[in-house]
Amino acid sequence: MPSMNNQLNELRSLAAKAENRRTETGIPRVAMVQGKIPEHMLAAVYDPMINVILQGSKSMTVGDRTLRYDPATYFVMSIDLPAVGSVHPSVSGEPYLAVSLTLDPTVLSTLFADLPKPVGRVEHNLGFSVAPVTTDLMDAWVRMLRLMGDPDAIAALAPVYEREIIFRVLQGPHGWMLREIAAPDTAMARVNMAIQWIRRDFAEPIGVERLAERASMSVSAFHRHFKAVTNLSPLQYQKRVRLLQARTLMVANAKSVMAAAFEVGYESATQFSRDYARVFGLPPAQDAGRILGDTRAIRP
Repeated sequence: MPSMNNQLNELRSLAAKAENRRTETGIPRVAMVQGKIPEHMLAAVYDPMINVILQGSKSMTVGDRTLRYDPATYFVMSIDLPAVGSVHPSVSGEPYLAVSLTLDPTVLSTLFADLPKPVGRVEHNLGFSVAPVTTDLMDAWVRMLRLMGDPDAIAALAPVYEREIIFRVLQGPHGWMLREIAAPDTAMARVNMAIQWIRRDFAEPIGVERLAERASMSVSAFHRHFKAVTNLSPLQYQKRVRLLQARTLMVANAKSVMAAAFEVGYESATQFSRDYARVFGLPPAQDAGRILGDTRAIRP
């Protein structure tokens, strides 16, 4: 098997046409990105994914926890998480470069159905983490990205390589994470259901008791498991989703601060500004103006 450096170099070459935004490859659920990504695009609710860094580095902050990953490491996110990211070029100046596979619940469940059931279950916590890649995992990624040059083979081979990538992750330190999210009766799967409810109705007042009841947990157990998986309380999670959506409304949709605040569910513009500055470091109008690079003030 080729060395890790050879694999990395080939992947860099294959992904060289990536742009500074999510760039589709023509392969289902596989994307790539390169260069300096606009800051507001890195602050988002991230879908479950496997993300491999090929060049440069990236940091991801969820709640009060920040993880950093460098070339030949991969990031697994098993649930939807509101996170703030930043990317950096390599020490020698090459631009940030990464590839990702968005996780499909159907692919996960059909793969698990074909594998032996794990013996026992270990209690784990966070639904996101970083690990070093293996040569087997890199080899599967190389074969996957080579399909960009052979589009007629994508339909036949991409599903095989996708299963292999997930299988290799299952063999690593984050395998438990994918198993827990795919099993219907685990605490992580129940938290994931609650996350979907929060995301769908994020502008509505949240009832933790109701969420706990729907997840078939006591309030204390639900709160404990939710915080363990997401590094946020249910209320903090909803607040982050609201603030990220409001930022998008101001930056991409030219909404005023007041309009964005009320649209995402805030009743007080003062409280919105206070929460916003606590997360993003600046009041909403200043932050949106800075992102847009516009000297005109965003409407209050």
